[in-house]
Amino acid sequence: MLKADLHIHTRYSMDCQTQLEKIIKRCHELGIDCIAVADHGTTEGALKMQEMAPPSLKVIVAEEVLTTQGEIMGMFLKETIPSGITPQEAVRQIRAQGGLVNIPHPFETIRGSALKDRYIEEIAADIDLMEVLNSRSPFPANSNKARDFAEKHGIPGGAGSDAHTIYEIGNAYMEMPDFNDKDEFLKAVALGKIKGKRSGMFVHFYSAWAKVQSKLCRRR
Repeated sequence: MLKADLHIHTRYSMDCQTQLEKIIKRCHELGIDCIAVADHGTTEGALKMQEMAPPSLKVIVAEEVLTTQGEIMGMFLKETIPSGITPQEAVRQIRAQGGLVNIPHPFETIRGSALKDRYIEEIAADIDLMEVLNSRSPFPANSNKARDFAEKHGIPGGAGSDAHTIYEIGNAYMEMPDFNDKDEFLKAVALGKIKGKRSGMFVHFYSAWAKVQSKLCRRR
């Protein structure tokens, strides 16, 4: 069985400073052998991680695409999908790469980047996976709503820490069978067990500070 954290950020996200090497080391310490690297607006870090990760760490190339109505995660991607497109266009471009459509932190009430409820309903038939436990989502009611929606529409439920710091990695994960491709991955997720905890509100301050530092570095 794999221990899989299906939502991790790296320094390639504007609100994260975690080095790729440190993520690999932390995963080894925690016994995590599968991660989805889903940086904001880029697959660059995920592709580099896939190249440098040891055989013991399976890396899924993903991206949180900021659409006009909130974020959609593409998984098993080959290249970056641009921000600012519609949810429907994001789905089309994910499919064009042979990828999977995942909805991160759905029905989140305090996160402005969450995909708006109306659009989750509109693209329900195109959703392959839904995050029913995101460690950075503070309210259990939102997770319950996501779980109910996924069950209603026959969508497998996934879990991820949404880690923006090294210490958040593994806060939410799945115990699931091994897989070789995206189709096997979906079957494995459906058979998997969701485990983990919430990271608390304080972790969002780390992301805000990292975003400020990124802006300062760009100005210099």
